[in-house]
Amino acid sequence: VQLVESGGGLVQPGGSLRLSCAASGTIGSFSTYHMTWYRQAPGNQRELVASVTAGGTISYVDSVKGRFTISRDNAKNTVYLQMNSLRSEDTAVYSCRLFSATRAYWGQGTQVTVSS
Repeated sequence: VQLVESGGGLVQPGGSLRLSCAASGTIGSFSTYHMTWYRQAPGNQRELVASVTAGGTISYVDSVKGRFTISRDNAKNTVYLQMNSLRSEDTAVYSCRLFSATRAYWGQGTQVTVSS
């Protein structure tokens, strides 16, 4: 199973980016997995940013509420993170994680840099 993130890059404060995480390989039914986005900035611990469960329940860390939107397309085995009104403190490596009760998979991460 592979998770491949894309969509990272350099953006100015106030700008937007859309991250994608596509799953491939023998994972069974993608729709039965929970999907999460994490981020880790240099010198900081990894932080859970957003999650969407198999049942569609969504949650966010307080610092991104109202700015970030997580969504999933089960037909495409993909989860997205739409990031608006980006701030310098959002700079980090963003990684997706797919997990069930018995399995967990990580992507390799994509760099997001917010700077003028």
